[in-house]
Amino acid sequence: MSKLVDVPPTPFKELSERLFKLKVPVQVLKPAVDVDLDEVLWSEDRNVYEILRTSATLEEARRRLFQYLAEVEWEYMTGVRVVHPLIEAQAREALKVFRNVISPRNEEFTGFSALSYLWRMARGDDKAKEEVDEGFILEFKHLLKAINGRPDIYPAKYAEGLPYVDFRRIHGRQAGIARSNYLDMLAQRMWEYLNKYPTGLDPEVIELRKKNRERILEYFGGSEDDWWDYKWHFKHVLKGRKGLLALKDLTDLPEEYERSIELAIQYKVPFGITPYYLHLFDLDSSWSPVDAQPRSQVLPPLHTVTEIIAHRDEREYYFDFMGEHDTSPHPLITRRYPMVAIIKASNTCPQICVYCQRNWEIETALDPRGVPSKKNIDDAIDWFANHPEIKDVLITGGDPFILNDDFLEHIVRRLAELDHVMHIRIGTRVPVTVPMRITDEIAEALGSYVEPGKRNVTIVTHVESASEVTPEMGKAVERIKKNKMYVYNQQVFTFWVSRRFETVKLRIALKKVGIDPYYSFYTKGKWETKDYVIPVARILQERKEEARLLPGTFRTDEPVFNVPRLGKNHVRAWQDHELIMIRPDGRRVYLWHPWEKNIQIVDPYVYTDIVSIRMYLDKLKEVYGEDPEDYKSIWYYY
Repeated sequence: MSKLVDVPPTPFKELSERLFKLKVPVQVLKPAVDVDLDEVLWSEDRNVYEILRTSATLEEARRRLFQYLAEVEWEYMTGVRVVHPLIEAQAREALKVFRNVISPRNEEFTGFSALSYLWRMARGDDKAKEEVDEGFILEFKHLLKAINGRPDIYPAKYAEGLPYVDFRRIHGRQAGIARSNYLDMLAQRMWEYLNKYPTGLDPEVIELRKKNRERILEYFGGSEDDWWDYKWHFKHVLKGRKGLLALKDLTDLPEEYERSIELAIQYKVPFGITPYYLHLFDLDSSWSPVDAQPRSQVLPPLHTVTEIIAHRDEREYYFDFMGEHDTSPHPLITRRYPMVAIIKASNTCPQICVYCQRNWEIETALDPRGVPSKKNIDDAIDWFANHPEIKDVLITGGDPFILNDDFLEHIVRRLAELDHVMHIRIGTRVPVTVPMRITDEIAEALGSYVEPGKRNVTIVTHVESASEVTPEMGKAVERIKKNKMYVYNQQVFTFWVSRRFETVKLRIALKKVGIDPYYSFYTKGKWETKDYVIPVARILQERKEEARLLPGTFRTDEPVFNVPRLGKNHVRAWQDHELIMIRPDGRRVYLWHPWEKNIQIVDPYVYTDIVSIRMYLDKLKEVYGEDPEDYKSIWYYY
């Protein structure tokens, strides 16, 4: 499997005034894979090869290629090249991408020239071949296949061999029965994938976790009643050296993670696990199907810890991927949109997510220093009082539910007193990390501020996988909804939840306990969390090929990319982003447009995939034994 050279993207403070001038250091993978270029690449389009081979200069090659691509597109549009309309649509997308990648403008934006490597390789320059990864070659192989009407898309592996209905040949009830039979078989294929992913609602998983619960209670000297008391869980959060010792005693902890947690404790890198969340692990077998995602959520990889340590003196800015320093008009407040703003009611949580967006603000779990004073909170709410344009306030952090009931209700009550605030959201992960915190008392108190026709209060949580969905979570959600509040989920689409139909299984489990999917976040492109990041193409593929097979009410989440400083943009909207370059290591470079597009002229943002498609597929195979052929269409999502 390819290994990344640890060369991070340029941090915010080193960016030039214009974001699209961002230069990202090359990450060439060594050694480059020895491939037969003629067999793998040039055979897909001999015309492209001949243009490159016979062009005396790079600029000559560029002009001739643009002319050739225009001729190919014209042949599709005039019917000279006749393919299925879906194939033609894919060809025209690939033509657009190829033109983007070889344009001088995009070479200037990114500081790279994919065309120069293609030109040199076609002319027999062995050094050029040594300077690129196989991922680069595969990107252009699939571009050329698509341009020439031969994309490796149809059929999807999970649909192979299914007898699709030809409505030109059969009609009426006969066609309806045939179509229904086909859909039955397609759904059966889906469930072959879905059954690979256990949920916390499965009887055998519930039984396993019951034993885990007994083991954890015995270790800490707790009773069954203690388990249902959130204060007991807060008191016994696994953090610091005592927490590491408990983790080693209670679960199978690989040596690498023991070392990374030791370093995290030594250098104050955020770390913490609630006893409840620990019981979601398979305590006897690390990285089993039941606990691979829960472990990845809280056990920091060595790379993450060492990267944070290396920049600990500048962490406040270096790790602020979203540029919150530049979008905070008042202490504790972040604002990126006209009608909504955030109030950070805490800067700590009961448990720490490894890829936390605000890891630059947090030192440890349940840190008393992370709780703002009541005066600071009231000052922030006074700021909202002076901004009647804001209709929606998100109370977040950290996790607001670390606050005691009176303090949390005070914040909601003060916001509810502002006539212009129509919607109060509370962002929290306690339904996942310690669902006992959602007591009848706090649910009733918060729900009392719901006034139909005037104001809603909603809970937004962060469930990553079906493994995290448990009966305890269901009880917490029931208490919330009983008090007139809705519950929504924002998933971060990391490597650890990115297998075929894995997020589909999450959506189904969420609906079972009464949570509505809301957003699927493309993982923040933070270098310290490279082990969690997927190529942009994978979240596009998931939405089209997997989520789309669910009923509409199950797939209410929308995949989004958080543009630093600016805010969310829809991932699947072509008009909101462009693929503009392929780097020598095979990683794609995108130009993300701001949400203000068509409202104001705002500079776009250049983002480089942390991993290439090839790197991602290699890792899926290495970690999970996945068949890359199952993801073959990923190359054609731009």
